Amino acid sequence: SITQVQNSVTTLLTKSEGLAPVAGAVAADWQTAESNVVTVGAAGARYKVHFLLLSIHNLAGTSITVRLYMRVNGIERKVYEQSFNAATDPPGLWIVNGTLGIHEALRVTLQSNDAADNGKSVDYDFMLEAMS
Repeated sequence: SITQVQNSVTTLLTKSEGLAPVAGAVAADWQTAESNVVTVGAAGARYKVHFLLLSIHNLAGTSITVRLYMRVNGIERKVYEQSFNAATDPPGLWIVNGTLGIHEALRVTLQSNDAADNGKSVDYDFMLEAMS
């Protein structure tokens, strides 16, 4: 009946499976090699990524390259790459701004062109929603 459908929709909307936001920081030798910042999600787990932010406020490089990797048909592939300039771009970067559905781990890496960035901390913040 219509009432049962309305009740089911209301239940779905009011019982969101939003997870607590995740924030942290990681230090690495960013100029020496491309290094992992964070891994979002997990293999076989379905999530909606509502946002992913990185902060390059501690970095000085003029070419800060952010890359995202995810398994495509069982093999990890680069699925996103963009370069930023720590001197002219905002210190906070929207890497994902909107909903992105994933069912594998999404690995986030960063690389700088400036040796002064080695050992510096990069902050991250993201929010997931579990998909049933």
